[in-house]
Amino acid sequence: MSVSETCGRSAQVAEAYRHCERVVRKRDRDFAHGVRLMPVPKRRALSAIYAFARRVDDIGDGPEPMRVRLDRLDRARRRLADVRSAARGPDGLGVLGGDPVLTGLADAAGRYPIPLDAFDELIDGCAADVRGVRYETFDDLLRHCQRMAGTVGRVSLGVFGAGGRLRAEGLADSLGVALQLTNVLRDIREDRSAGRTYLPAEDLALFGCTLEQDESGEFVDPPWRLNGLVRFEAERARAWYAEGMRLLPLLDRRSAACTAAMAGVYRRLLERIAERPCIALSSRVSLPPWQRAVVTARAVTGVER
Repeated sequence: MSVSETCGRSAQVAEAYRHCERVVRKRDRDFAHGVRLMPVPKRRALSAIYAFARRVDDIGDGPEPMRVRLDRLDRARRRLADVRSAARGPDGLGVLGGDPVLTGLADAAGRYPIPLDAFDELIDGCAADVRGVRYETFDDLLRHCQRMAGTVGRVSLGVFGAGGRLRAEGLADSLGVALQLTNVLRDIREDRSAGRTYLPAEDLALFGCTLEQDESGEFVDPPWRLNGLVRFEAERARAWYAEGMRLLPLLDRRSAACTAAMAGVYRRLLERIAERPCIALSSRVSLPPWQRAVVTARAVTGVER
C-alpha cells in the first residue's frame, strides 16, 4: 500500500469513527457518559460497536412491513462477513463501500479481539421482535435479554479486556440482562402501544394483568395489580445487577469506571420505577442530567460499585 493510500485509509477510518461517536451522542446519553471515560482508541471502538448495534435495533423498530425489516436484518447479517474480511487486512475496507459504521467496526475488530459472531444473536433477537414473538415464561424473556443486551456486553469485553475471560463473559451477560430488564420496565407503555409485550405471560397471569389499553393508551388493569407486577420484575432486575456488577473487579480501572457509570444510571432508573411504578406505566422514565453527572463522578472514584 502506497503512502497516499495509507493516508487515505487513515482519513476514512478517522471519519468513520467520528460518525460513530456522533451516533452515540445523539442516540444514547447514558452510553455516551460511560464511554467518554475510556482512552480514545477504546472509546472509538466502543462507539463503533454501539453504532452497529443501534443500526440493527433501528431496523427492528422501523416502520416498514415485516418482510422488509426481516430482509434488512438478513442483509446486516451478511454485511458482518464483509466486516470480518476487512478486519483481517489493511486492504479490505473496499468491500464495505464507504459505510462509516461498518468501517469503524472493521477497524475496531482489527485492533481488538471483538467476537463479531455474537452480533448474530442480536440480529436474531431483533428478528424475533419483528415477528411479534411473545414470551410465555421468564426463561423465554431471559433468552431475549441475553440476545439483546448480553451480546453487546460480551462484544464490548473484547475492547475492555478482562481477567478470567470466561467468567467475565458470564458476568457481562448478567449485567446485560439487568440493563435489558430495566429497558423493558421503562418502555412498558411505549412497547405495548406498538403491539409488543415483553413481560412473560406467566407473570401477567400471576398478577391478573392483561396490559390492555384504552383509546387514550391508558392501561385498563387495576393500578394495584400493575404496581405489583412492576415491582416483582424490578426485584428480579436487582438480582441480575447484583450478579453483573461483580464484573467490575475483573476490569482495568477505566473500563470498570465506564461500566459502572452506564450500569449506575440504569440502576437508578430501576429504583425510580420500583418506587413509583405509576410513572413507568404512564410515561417514559428518565434521569435528569445532574443525576447522571453524580453517577459518573461516583464511577470515576470507585464508589459506584
